[in-house]
Amino acid sequence: MRHIIAIRLQNEAGALTRVAGLFSTRGYNIESLSVAPTDDPTVSRLTLVTTGSNAVIQQIANQLHKLVDVVSVEDMTLGEHLERELVLLRLRVRPEQVDRVRGCIARTGGRVLDPAAENFIVELTASEVEVTAFISELGSASELRDVVRSGALGMDRTTRPPDR
Repeated sequence: MRHIIAIRLQNEAGALTRVAGLFSTRGYNIESLSVAPTDDPTVSRLTLVTTGSNAVIQQIANQLHKLVDVVSVEDMTLGEHLERELVLLRLRVRPEQVDRVRGCIARTGGRVLDPAAENFIVELTASEVEVTAFISELGSASELRDVVRSGALGMDRTTRPPDR
């Protein structure tokens, strides 16, 4: 099963390396990883996507809690949550396909950033499934020249006190 794990950790040199190292030494794959500061300048939020059974993910969470830099760990897939991913696509669009491409972009809520035919750049923020479908549809209507995905970001729908 796919899991989105939110980890709050102290902004200390090597903190991210220790988290990533925990995964690699145990043979777990990180599918995507995003790190950014929070409203507290001493804490960053790391959003990580991995796969495994609930028992395996619980074991990972227990190991993460043992790391000195980790403030809290939350498996968002256990509860109601929102998930979004950003994708930027560079396309080569033939003139006869422009309307089809623009129609797909409009239907999915995407946005054209640069409409040049040889360097048509679009963005979409949506769920991982919607982003994958968007890439597939645009790939069939044009030539995909570059795909840049942010990886999943997630937020729990409820307010929970942070783990300590």
